[in-house]
Amino acid sequence: MIDDHRFSCEPWAVRETSLDLDLLGQTESIFALSNGHIGWRANLDEGEPHAIAGSYLNGVYEEVPLPYAETAYGYPEAGQAIVNVTDGKVIRLLVGDEPFDVRYGRLISHERTLDFKSGLLTRDAEWESPAHLTVRVRSTRLVSLVHRALAAILYEVEPVDSSAEVVIQSELVANEPVLGKDRNDPRTGNLLDTPLQAELAGRSARGAVLIHSTKRSKLRIAAAMEHALTAPKGTVLRLDSGGDQARFTVTAKLKPGQRLRLVKFVAYGWSSVRSAPALRAQVEGALTSAARHGWSGLVRAQRRYLSEFWARADVELEGDDQVQQGIRFGMFHVLQAAARAEQRAIPAKGLTGPGYDGHTFWDTETFVLPVLTYTAPATVADALRWRHSILDGARSRARDLGLKGAAFPWRTIHGEECSGYWPASTAAFHINADVADAVLRYVTSTEDRRFDRDYGAELLIETARLWASLGHFDRGGEFRIDGVTGPDEYSALADNNLYTNLMAQRNLNAAAGAATRHRSVARRLKVTAAEVAAWRKAADKIYVPYEPELRIHKQASQFTDHELWDFRRTRRDQYPLFLHFPYFDLYRKQVVKQADLVLAMHLRGDAFTADEKARNFAYYEAITVRDSSLSSCTQAILAAEVGHLQLAHDYLGEAALMDIEDLEHNVRDGVHMGSLAGAWLAAVHGLGGMRHHAESLGFGPRLPPRIRRLTFRVSFLGRLIKVGVGRERVTYTLLRGRPLPFDHFGEPLRLSTRAPVIRPIPELKAPPEAKQPAGREPARRGRSEPRELRLTSAPRSRRPPSASRQPSRRRPSRRSPAPASGRRRRGPSPPSDRAA
Repeated sequence: MIDDHRFSCEPWAVRETSLDLDLLGQTESIFALSNGHIGWRANLDEGEPHAIAGSYLNGVYEEVPLPYAETAYGYPEAGQAIVNVTDGKVIRLLVGDEPFDVRYGRLISHERTLDFKSGLLTRDAEWESPAHLTVRVRSTRLVSLVHRALAAILYEVEPVDSSAEVVIQSELVANEPVLGKDRNDPRTGNLLDTPLQAELAGRSARGAVLIHSTKRSKLRIAAAMEHALTAPKGTVLRLDSGGDQARFTVTAKLKPGQRLRLVKFVAYGWSSVRSAPALRAQVEGALTSAARHGWSGLVRAQRRYLSEFWARADVELEGDDQVQQGIRFGMFHVLQAAARAEQRAIPAKGLTGPGYDGHTFWDTETFVLPVLTYTAPATVADALRWRHSILDGARSRARDLGLKGAAFPWRTIHGEECSGYWPASTAAFHINADVADAVLRYVTSTEDRRFDRDYGAELLIETARLWASLGHFDRGGEFRIDGVTGPDEYSALADNNLYTNLMAQRNLNAAAGAATRHRSVARRLKVTAAEVAAWRKAADKIYVPYEPELRIHKQASQFTDHELWDFRRTRRDQYPLFLHFPYFDLYRKQVVKQADLVLAMHLRGDAFTADEKARNFAYYEAITVRDSSLSSCTQAILAAEVGHLQLAHDYLGEAALMDIEDLEHNVRDGVHMGSLAGAWLAAVHGLGGMRHHAESLGFGPRLPPRIRRLTFRVSFLGRLIKVGVGRERVTYTLLRGRPLPFDHFGEPLRLSTRAPVIRPIPELKAPPEAKQPAGREPARRGRSEPRELRLTSAPRSRRPPSASRQPSRRRPSRRSPAPASGRRRRGPSPPSDRAA
């Protein structure tokens, strides 16, 4: 755990005021910079020491073997792992003949700051060499959100008390030594040794270019650097380039207070088809653009980009400064992951580390894209165009499985399925409905008709075809989807996972609507009237598992028949359970890894009554252990809706501080993009009560005791709306756009730019306190004493770890099950085919 005082609590920055080498891996991820195309971990400028060296390009991967004890039909043949590409961050410094290395000499001071308004990472250090020469070093780093191919570093050094000869070595380095492997931790990604082979090395007067290719995936990568220098007379320059390294060397004699200033511009490009000369021309052209703008121009453009983003997206929260910092930290990283991804995936760790091998999961559509839909919608269209670009592969995968339509991969970089564990991967077909849900949300919040026609309709139709072939009508006439895994990875291969069924219902109705709207698309895809009718019938008859005696919905058909996990005999050090208990035992017990049915009540809130939500939440809260970083944000949203406002605040804090406080103990492998996005969701959808179903937008905000005010902005249908929530009333302001109808606690209202709309917040009787499994209560927000952080270990593992059986602890009360004949309930009326 990072100590509570590791970072200063600031509203617009994360600041580290001393250097702890034991925490390098964590800070390398937290201070990472990206633009969705380029990712730079916050390795120290001099390259060493480091925990995990990391420079990434979105979509660049190497094929890796997927070993099987026994192979079987339908298993993926190979995996994919993100590649540490050519490192352009390295700037080494020698003072006299001593290398600046924080492990030697005396580090007098060291401070790093990530500024959310400027997008800059600054580092200030004062160091005394073993020969007692003292220098001040300042570096400022950016990965441009405006210029997709560019990153840059401003590096300055000056002697403090005596003259010194300094040597700066600015480098491009490929195939850096691999550190940071932990083969006992299933969360650690594949860190590949020497994944690149050299193809070309070139140089100019003050720059160089290196071109490499991956050995098996055959991707070609170009990295180039160019420099601008402010130095005293007599400075000597040298440039060397070849193989895996290029080096620009500056040697100068400096007097005390005299500063050597180096600006390093770095450009990246990659392709699976373009030649080495073409890629060289591309990156050298990008460097020409960088030289024209100069360092100050890049900085101004970065500030302007972020100023515009925060003006339409900021969330202001009064009463919890740590959570305020955490929300903005999360939004900044989410924006970095998507800003210039441009039809590439958004990985679960962004481009901040090798965790999960750099793969993309359902996290993107379900947690990250909702945030971007209402704050930076153009990035959502690009992310969904990437899904469309891998549609042929998803169709092929469906055919391999004996199904129709498309089966999107559970985890991937390039588009192929990369998971060899069926129960928690391929069986989680809900990813198809998650993609469809993201399409609906984007289209109904932007009215982007061209996207709907050119991409959205086809995605909706092909995902619906999968459900029509995967499910079946039973003897009672209800449509069942059997043998699937929902969001809860502790319940695998279940019949009628409620989340899956309700999301599939929405998908089927949406596809029918898309085929009707876009008849030319329907004709191209050979959609018949009979097929559309079959989709509507399946949606209308969808099976909704319900337990009438307990008066709750069941997570899956047999879920409440299972034995309850004994939480009283489960020690705190045995969480997460998947690292200490065999999966077969988890699969047959009532224990929930992450919000599943509760997530269904968020995304398909239109399918439940208020009383049903309250009863469901109470039941599943008592058996949910949050062994996934994706859970706390969803629990916060439903806790707020049903009236557990303090609990909502607690879960909001957990989501917002997941990485800053390293609650899952694996931020060294990269930040948790889903939880970072979840902090926004917990604030805006939870405390702000925002709901978007079909073309309607509504709010039902309420604040917990220690939050004084919440203000947020969202974009919807071309309008910019500001919502200011106080203790007793809420103010809605239309900042830009035409008048907009919306709901306030179900009351229809109309908002225009003429005047804000102010409404009281109705009182809500607090429900009985919700109970969590013993030892898994969230840390209480608002205490004056130091908080105990209760999460004790790792997040979701996307593959089965080896585990040993341990004794198990506390069970919530449970009534006897009702007779089997009383366990079915007809599904809700089908929502609008454009519901989102």
